Amino acid sequence: MLRKVFLCLALIGFAPVLMAPAAWAQDGALKRLDTGDDSRGWEAVGRLEINGTGFCTGALIDERLVLTAAHCLYDKATGQRIDHAKVEFRAGWRYGRAEAYRAVRRAVVHPEYSFDGHTSPDKVSNDVALLELQQPIRTTSVTPFATDIRPRKGARVGVVSYAHDRADAPSLQEICSVMGRQQGVLVMSCNVDFGSSGAPVFSFDDGGAPRIVSVVSAKAEVEGQHVALGTQLEEPLMILRQELAEGRGVFLDASPRENGFVDADKRRKTGAKFVKP
Repeated sequence: MLRKVFLCLALIGFAPVLMAPAAWAQDGALKRLDTGDDSRGWEAVGRLEINGTGFCTGALIDERLVLTAAHCLYDKATGQRIDHAKVEFRAGWRYGRAEAYRAVRRAVVHPEYSFDGHTSPDKVSNDVALLELQQPIRTTSVTPFATDIRPRKGARVGVVSYAHDRADAPSLQEICSVMGRQQGVLVMSCNVDFGSSGAPVFSFDDGGAPRIVSVVSAKAEVEGQHVALGTQLEEPLMILRQELAEGRGVFLDASPRENGFVDADKRRKTGAKFVKP
């Protein structure tokens, strides 16, 4: 039974998810990417410095676009959007140095995401944001990651993230698995903690280059075992790209929007459809 579900900001309830305990028995341990050799190929994962008071994890998916969790852009005390001009992306941050430092020009959150102190599965499923950087990152050491379709149940995935107890260098858990999919949410056996919010979840199943298939939104407990929750990325990302294409995020947008829903015509234009349970 899935219970005691902690979004990185608040306690939420969640419906039951069934899986066998063996699903996480062969998970890999966390590996700190302490050296240049260790971190090679992961430099497009970076720390997002938030308003000088905290941080999240983000990942470059284009030379100018960073993917992260929507809740990273809200002040948990006031519930208000944080001015994205006060956010900085530090690509490949490791022990006080980064491969690149970039300010944020625009930021869009999923239009159906709301941050109001109350959480639910639909908030986790829409907990995703795109940041457009002031200047593109064009260095040979930082290669943006491709994204991919949602992974199947049982798929082998991994997470590269920062966390409160390992904030100075990223860590990689290359082997964890998708335990279930429910209401647009992936339940994964990955080890995450505060600061891991927005961390990219990678697919390793095809044997090729790792591709981002989700973004860490929450941590949870399943029968005493820690798990991670993330959005099924493909369709929310399509919507966010459309938001940027329509010029949103130049100023600090109110969120959620007045109607709280994406217009049906926009869904048809983008081809995005929400996955039903």
